[in-house]
Amino acid sequence: MDNRVDSNKAIKAHPVEPNTSGGLVVRNQSGFSTIYRLIDLSLVTILYYSSAAYYGTKIDTTSLILLFINVICFQVSAEGVELYRSWRGHRTPEMLRAAAITWMLSILGTLTMGYFFVQEIKTPPPAILLWFASSFVVLIMWRFVMRKFLFRIRKSGLNSRRSIIIGATQLGANVALQIQQNEHLGIKFNGLYDDREAERLPHEMQGAVLGNIEAAIEMAKRNEVDYIYIALPMSAENRIRSILEQCSDTTANVYVIPNFFMYNLLNARWQTVGNVQALSVYDTPFQGASDVLKRFEDVVLSSLILMLISVPMLAIAAAVKLTSKGPVIFKQKRYGLDGKQITVYKFRSMTTQDNGAVVKQATKNDARLTKIGGFLRRTSLDELPQFINVLQGRMSIVGPRPHAVAHNEEYRKIITGYMLRHKVKPGITGWAQVNGLRGETETTNKMVQRVEYDLDYIHRWSIWFDIKIVFMTVFNGFINKNAY
Repeated sequence: MDNRVDSNKAIKAHPVEPNTSGGLVVRNQSGFSTIYRLIDLSLVTILYYSSAAYYGTKIDTTSLILLFINVICFQVSAEGVELYRSWRGHRTPEMLRAAAITWMLSILGTLTMGYFFVQEIKTPPPAILLWFASSFVVLIMWRFVMRKFLFRIRKSGLNSRRSIIIGATQLGANVALQIQQNEHLGIKFNGLYDDREAERLPHEMQGAVLGNIEAAIEMAKRNEVDYIYIALPMSAENRIRSILEQCSDTTANVYVIPNFFMYNLLNARWQTVGNVQALSVYDTPFQGASDVLKRFEDVVLSSLILMLISVPMLAIAAAVKLTSKGPVIFKQKRYGLDGKQITVYKFRSMTTQDNGAVVKQATKNDARLTKIGGFLRRTSLDELPQFINVLQGRMSIVGPRPHAVAHNEEYRKIITGYMLRHKVKPGITGWAQVNGLRGETETTNKMVQRVEYDLDYIHRWSIWFDIKIVFMTVFNGFINKNAY
């Protein structure tokens, strides 16, 4: 999770050259956007006719009402999602997700508005469903293929943008390395610019500093630069303001990268408070539609799983009751979403029920284990009742594993960012667990590693990432040698 640049890596800059290989796309993003729109509309129209033909239906003038409604809904949805903006510098899944959301919104609008013209539309429902499904697949696939094609030509030097960085700082070096390591973005790094003398610059950046800031501004005025990244410390507010004023006399795209981005921000996003822009530094990824989607995932999966494991759970409950005294279900207080205490269910696997200020972790050959307790813990069967917690909304299928309150209070004092793992609901399985980090944490370093994986999960969350973790949990097995 360290954002610092390796001092052994030299930052190399390409000399600025006239942008003769950029191609038509570089200077005509709006034209490129128009091409995307035309391709989308063409594909949707062709698939509408093809789906009707497959079911032997002839499209008449009135049946075109449905297509017309869909086209309108698709364009409105696309504008709302910003589907046709430039996706250079963004990950492919983000672009594909935007296309998927656009199409789903257009389907919803089409069905809603089409209801009022149901008598006029002769296209049979199976043909409409085939059209919806095939269009979804094709709209995603052609974008994926186009994206790969653009990556390839950008790596060859075509369709590229020229960039410079103002500020030979640690942050500036990070930006430079990211540009160099992601050639598919089609952004060429053309040098660092800083007003400091060479001897005051970090060693690994000296060869990449090509001049002072005034020289950088002059380059931009001559249209020799497409992107300018300002990577000066926030303490240089007046200097940044002066540079921005000078950049207003250029046509370059200018980006200010505050040095607080050197820290481990969690789902940072801009928020509007009245007419003031505020940056959310630590936030949850589950906002709006994402929250609904995550909850839908949890309810569907937990319901299906509980139906499948209901008989085994009854058998385990009977075994727990017959082999030791005490309740079948162990209820323990743990931290949930936003650090609020929740009650988590487990099959009792120990003769004691620690739930106070001091909770001792289970160790190998722990004397507190019941006759079947060790088996239940090694196979994770003791955690099956937590699917009920998921249905209740206290937990998720995938997320950071919840720790006992006593352990939270211990580790939050010694591990930076520990409590950030509670920006999402705790999970039955998680990114740390499928990477072997579960069971006893006899050293602080083991807990640090677990927290790093938990925060990485929150950074990278998507439905596809959740599905990947679920599959890894299933195929890697539930048995773990570190669980006692």
